[in-house]
Amino acid sequence: MTPSREELWERLKEPLDLLILGGGATGAGVLWEATLRGLRAALVEAGDFGAGTSSRSTKLLHGGVRYLELAVRHRDPRQLRLVRDALRERRVVMELAPHLARPLTLLTPLFRPLEIPYYGLGLKLYDLLAGRRRLAPSRYATPKEVRALFPGLPPTLGGILYQDGQFADYRLNLALILSALARGAVALNHAEATGFLLKGGRVRGAVVRDRLRGREVEVQARAVVNATGPQADRVRHLLDPHLPPLLTPSSGTHLVLDYPLRVGLLLPRTRDGRVLFLLPWQGRALLGTTDLPAEATACPLPREEEVAYLLEEIRPYLGDLSNRVLAAWAGLRPLVGKGETRLLVRDHLIVEEQGLYTLTGGKWTTFRLMALDLLERLARDLSLSLPPSPSHRTPLLGAGPRPPLPLPEGVAEHLYAHYGTLAPEVAALGDRPLLPGLPYLEGEVVWAVREELAQKPLDVLARRLGLALLDRKRAEEALPRVGDLMAPLLGWDDPTKQALLLEARKALPTLC
Repeated sequence: MTPSREELWERLKEPLDLLILGGGATGAGVLWEATLRGLRAALVEAGDFGAGTSSRSTKLLHGGVRYLELAVRHRDPRQLRLVRDALRERRVVMELAPHLARPLTLLTPLFRPLEIPYYGLGLKLYDLLAGRRRLAPSRYATPKEVRALFPGLPPTLGGILYQDGQFADYRLNLALILSALARGAVALNHAEATGFLLKGGRVRGAVVRDRLRGREVEVQARAVVNATGPQADRVRHLLDPHLPPLLTPSSGTHLVLDYPLRVGLLLPRTRDGRVLFLLPWQGRALLGTTDLPAEATACPLPREEEVAYLLEEIRPYLGDLSNRVLAAWAGLRPLVGKGETRLLVRDHLIVEEQGLYTLTGGKWTTFRLMALDLLERLARDLSLSLPPSPSHRTPLLGAGPRPPLPLPEGVAEHLYAHYGTLAPEVAALGDRPLLPGLPYLEGEVVWAVREELAQKPLDVLARRLGLALLDRKRAEEALPRVGDLMAPLLGWDDPTKQALLLEARKALPTLC
């Protein structure tokens, strides 16, 4: 059973080995790794867990086909190493959370004769770099096969079918945190570090403010980790406003379309040199992504020019899909270094400044390697004696075979894909549909509050159920019932409930 918010708040008052700022993929990975290695660790997140970039990815566990192309073209060993490491981690994540991550088949269509050997050999190299952890091998698909998969495509010379991994990013983020909580860690959402505690000129903790109740606590820790993604420079400037920036944030916008797919589509050529993905996602299609310089705002909006870009790039292949857009959202990549964002290596960086350890950069697929590197650095600097890491073989909460559920197949599949072996416990809290025509149950809202630390309606709709990421209109329809279910569990009176529902409606465009 997950500890209550009050219990977790009280435990912040106990001395820690590690205080982690930021509850996205990076922070969640560090919390899980530190807890498995026996450290007393706590995490605080100013918004909700995964509310930023970590719930707004392309939902791919991948090495990066484009990064491999850049590695070969520019003879860049850093890009090649990143691809190799990510491809191996892809399989690790699928083994640790089989309910949240699985193989996905994608098609790269071929339109010119030279593309056949170019992409064919490139994707074979992609397979080889994965080593023993590779998925199904890539293969040539005939023009007839391509037409069967994508009847709307222009005539092709065939295509290359290959596999990558797909995952529910917001659920994996949460699974890492809940798995750490089950082993004694502390994690609080809607709790923000407002300043650092210094001893002898070194960071030895932080002042944490509860954004829901306005109270504060001084958290003592041997080390503090800045894992706030695109906000990393802002947090560093709480320590010293004159520190030079580390990051060049870039915006990645995605669209969700009413366009069911059997396999994904990879279009390797766009105007700005990126690749374009159209991926099956929970009965819809996910179209992305963009890569434009952006300000490190906490709640980015999809820019009109980015939405237009995506629709224009897909139009020559599948026609005008602008009337099929169900949701649009943007995330910010915390890219390390300076220069053109699409060319920057998605590698991570560890910087220590007066005892504040900033871990930034990287990508979702390599979150575990980032945490391993940080723990090795802390072990050296703080003379910690840590056992070997078991994170490559320790399943996350909910991992295991699909349990039987006396529910319609679509509902049962949805519950397993979100909760794994815990699905029967979730359904037992209420198996009435939250909305007609969708697989979400009222019991999921109750579970989100009781067991997953959801505090606000958008915590439930965006980062527990994922509906707000999938269909904005249906999420807005669900808001009143979500409020009714949450109110008695969190002690809201009617004015409080109505205020929070209004806040959620206004926040739906940004999801935070």
